[in-house]
Amino acid sequence: MSIRLGDIAPDFKAETTEGTINFHEWLGNSWGMLFSHPADYTPVCTTELGRTAQLKSEFEKRNVKVLAVSVDGLESHKGWVKDINETQNTTVNFPIIADEDKTVANLYDMIHPNANDTLTVRSVFIIGPDKKVKLTLTYPASTGRNFHELLRVIDSLQLTANYSVATPADWKDGEDTVVSPAIATEDIPAKFPKGHRVIKPYLRYTPQPNK
Repeated sequence: MSIRLGDIAPDFKAETTEGTINFHEWLGNSWGMLFSHPADYTPVCTTELGRTAQLKSEFEKRNVKVLAVSVDGLESHKGWVKDINETQNTTVNFPIIADEDKTVANLYDMIHPNANDTLTVRSVFIIGPDKKVKLTLTYPASTGRNFHELLRVIDSLQLTANYSVATPADWKDGEDTVVSPAIATEDIPAKFPKGHRVIKPYLRYTPQPNK
C-alpha cells in the first residue's frame, strides 16, 4: 500500500553500515530523509551518495538525518562505500541500510513492478520530527536526484510548519513568501510586521518571516 502525505512513516529495525537502527528511535526529534537506491555499484547511485556526503553540513544545519536504502548486503555496501569515497572525493558519513530481504523496500513501496520487479525506484521520503511523511518524490532508476531541490523543499517544509505562509514557484530560502489564504488581509500587519504587498485579494506576499 502506498504511503501518503501525513501518514506516520512506518517504523522498522534494520542493519546498516553504521550498526543496527530502530528508525523512529534513531530519528529522535530530528527531521529525516529516507531515500532508496536500485543497487550497489551503480553509477548514478554512486554520484548521489557522494553528493549527499558532501552536503552533510547543509543537512545538519537543518536538523535532518539522512538514511539510504539499497537492496544489497552489508559487505557489498562497505566495498561500495570505498568506491564512493574514492570517486566522489568525499567520505560517506551516514548509514546505508542493508535491505537484502527487501523489508524496507516493500514497507515503503519502493519496488514498482512495471518499472522493474526487483530493483527499487529512486524514492525520497522527507519525514518530520512528528514521524509523519511531509514529502514523497519518485524518480526512475535512470535519473539522478537534484539534492539542491531536496534542500529547498526541506527549507520550505520547515518554514511553513511554523508560519502561516506558503512558498511560491521556484522559491528559494530568503525570498518572499505567500500569506496563507486563511489570514484576512487586515490581519496581516499584526502577524507579519515586516510588511506585505497585495497583488490580488487571494495573492499576498510578505518577506520570509524567519529571516
